[in-house]
Amino acid sequence: MKPRDLIPTQREKPMREGDYIVSTTDLDGRITSANPVLLEFSGYSEAELIGVQHNILRHPDMPRAVFRLAWDTIRHGEDFHGYIKNLAKDGGHYWVFAHIRPEYDANGEPTGYRSVRRCPRRDAVNKAAALYANMLAAEQAAGPRDAIDAGMAVLRAALAESGLGYEEFVAAL
Repeated sequence: MKPRDLIPTQREKPMREGDYIVSTTDLDGRITSANPVLLEFSGYSEAELIGVQHNILRHPDMPRAVFRLAWDTIRHGEDFHGYIKNLAKDGGHYWVFAHIRPEYDANGEPTGYRSVRRCPRRDAVNKAAALYANMLAAEQAAGPRDAIDAGMAVLRAALAESGLGYEEFVAAL
């Protein structure tokens, strides 16, 4: 469980080119595996992560709407790609470019999700951070009940302005 007194800092630990953070979860988002790179960047031990909700890594600067989009996408059997700001155990953060996909058993039944994160492009992080700040402001102004819809409205407006679908928009960042 994420410590309730964890205060985010402005310390960023940039990912290295060629590193991949890999984790798997069950269908409810509980971590079932974590590679050494995830342990390094998050600052958690494997024992602290296994069986815990993946949102232990969620940074408060991330709009809720991004995670709703991710969950809706993977629960429909599709891959999700996006820029994510994660929170480390020490309050620092690290940006990733995430690829999350469903995993299936031999009978084609969903068993969980695999997330592979790599070093993001800095220019894309800057663009994503600006969009996320606008989405988060809309979510906070709307209040908890309507937050996700407000954040999604900002995202939809950005997509409409760009003339791109979500996947193309992310690729163009």
